[in-house]
Amino acid sequence: MRIHDGVQVLLTVLCVSAAGAQYTPDWKSLDARPLPNWYDEAKFGVFIHWGVFSVPAFGSEWFWWNWQGAKKPAYLRFMADNYPPGFTYSEFAPQFNAQFFDPHEWAEILDASGAKYVVLTSKHHEGFTNWGSATSWNWNSVDNGPHRDIVGELAKAVRAKKSLHYGLYHSLFEWFNPLYLNDKKNEFKTQDFIYYKILPELYDLVTRYKPELIWSDGDWEAPDTYWNSTEFLAWLYNDSPVKDTIVVNDRWGAGCSCKHGGYYNCADKYTPSELPKHKWEKCTTVDTFSWGYRRNMRLGDLMDLPTTIKDLVNTVAFGGNYLLNIGPTADGMIPVVFEARLREIGAWLKINGEAIYATKPWRVQIEKATVPVWYTSKDSTVYAFFLSNPVKSSFQLFSPITSNKTVVTLLGSPEVLKWAPLHTSGLTVLLPNLPFTPAGAWALKLEGVA
Repeated sequence: MRIHDGVQVLLTVLCVSAAGAQYTPDWKSLDARPLPNWYDEAKFGVFIHWGVFSVPAFGSEWFWWNWQGAKKPAYLRFMADNYPPGFTYSEFAPQFNAQFFDPHEWAEILDASGAKYVVLTSKHHEGFTNWGSATSWNWNSVDNGPHRDIVGELAKAVRAKKSLHYGLYHSLFEWFNPLYLNDKKNEFKTQDFIYYKILPELYDLVTRYKPELIWSDGDWEAPDTYWNSTEFLAWLYNDSPVKDTIVVNDRWGAGCSCKHGGYYNCADKYTPSELPKHKWEKCTTVDTFSWGYRRNMRLGDLMDLPTTIKDLVNTVAFGGNYLLNIGPTADGMIPVVFEARLREIGAWLKINGEAIYATKPWRVQIEKATVPVWYTSKDSTVYAFFLSNPVKSSFQLFSPITSNKTVVTLLGSPEVLKWAPLHTSGLTVLLPNLPFTPAGAWALKLEGVA
């Protein structure tokens, strides 16, 4: 099939999808679609940024742009010091060899982390696709670099774990794609990049790999009408093979963020100070300076375990999901410091996951008790997280309303704790000697409170 014929077929599919369908290609209809339950229940996911940018592994995953777009001095100097004159970004691709990439080993690490979903970069702003895309000739992981279908291999390994949902990150724009640059020059009044590149590859990703989540990005330079976002989402929700399970974010065009789509990202590392009315996700990264792997990262650049757990608990208490990013090396290894962090989180979740997974925000999200406390809930059970040791044997909580049926336990311990009511609401709990945890975080389970 010629690309032109493929575009015609795709446009026909999208038009048929919109005709008389449950969801029409407008934001009022699309925004009314309920979010599939699995996503809110999952709470914790792992983001994976991996691509050609993992080869220079300097600065960040925006290496190509910072070098040849913004021409930042540090990047120009890095290239001058380490590569011959005339070296091009495309020459990094063969070195993206994924020599040690074992998707089953990755899946085991991801499963051990306690994550319930995984989001892999299928394509970042550099345009290199981690699958054999017909619209990215010789700039994909099957024709170049690894000569492997990374998206497909990891999909199979992740799904074999049963407990993990598989999602894909996809950048709409590409920094130096001539079709995109020409559309941009035409003030986005032409859509050659959309019809010959973006829509065919999105359709291919969905029909071939059937992801349960699409993490869209790279949308901010053009409106959603240029990206044909509503038409694509209408097809995705109505007629795609994942129409009942698919979840998407809010990056579908300039002005869409925190306003349209499935759940809201709003911004990288978004941290609301009050309970949002819409389901949201915080995406953040272990390496605080980059989403992609950096060869020159230092231990002090990384979020430590207590900081990560506090971030996770705060996010879930305010109704969000927590998507934590790692960056593998060009040869396909998850750096041991990232693996260690994921396994540490998983060990903590084995004890405290009951207070995270499938919970809802409580009427109070955080309070200044004996030490700061974060709350989550399930029906009449409330969970109270404290992220520093109170030291004292008694611990006061001011918000729960107790009854003669109230039972208090420490997650990970079968012992029923003694407690006494405060004057109007709240209670004093007699704490046992707290077990040591590298995370420095514990959770009380309060049954029969309001």
